[in-house]
Amino acid sequence: MKALIVSGPLFEDSELLVPYYRLLEEGIETQVASLARGAMQGKHGYKVEAVGLADINDQEYHLLLLPGGKAPITLRANSTLLELVGRFMTQGKTVAAICHGPLILASAGVLAGRHLTGVRGIARDIERAGGHYLDERVVVDGNLITSRHPDDLPYFMREIIKRCRS
Repeated sequence: MKALIVSGPLFEDSELLVPYYRLLEEGIETQVASLARGAMQGKHGYKVEAVGLADINDQEYHLLLLPGGKAPITLRANSTLLELVGRFMTQGKTVAAICHGPLILASAGVLAGRHLTGVRGIARDIERAGGHYLDERVVVDGNLITSRHPDDLPYFMREIIKRCRS
């Protein structure tokens, strides 16, 4: 099993780091990618090394995780990432997004008829993209797992780990 976390500068530190280390604890090989190779800094100052998204072979990965923060606002305009999200969703691979991460899903056009959550401020974006917004700690809809904010990380990770173990 391999996991791919895609983010960018000004990611929400806890929403990237908690999943990263929790997945490693489970023995899941985990890679962080961004639009460009190199160090990126989170909103609270943590730095993470990322490989370039163009260098990723998505066929190697079973899980795609999209943290929040300010990064999704930029990432949602990247066609390479949107195509990758579309492939993961079409192939039924697990896709997990938290906070502002679902903005990327909305831009990828994969939310029609899906139930999900995210930070309350993006509820309209989710609904405009055809999704059904639920204000809950974690929402699982088939291969899609979503949560609202850092306080929901224990519930978010519980569902992700459950999926990885099945």
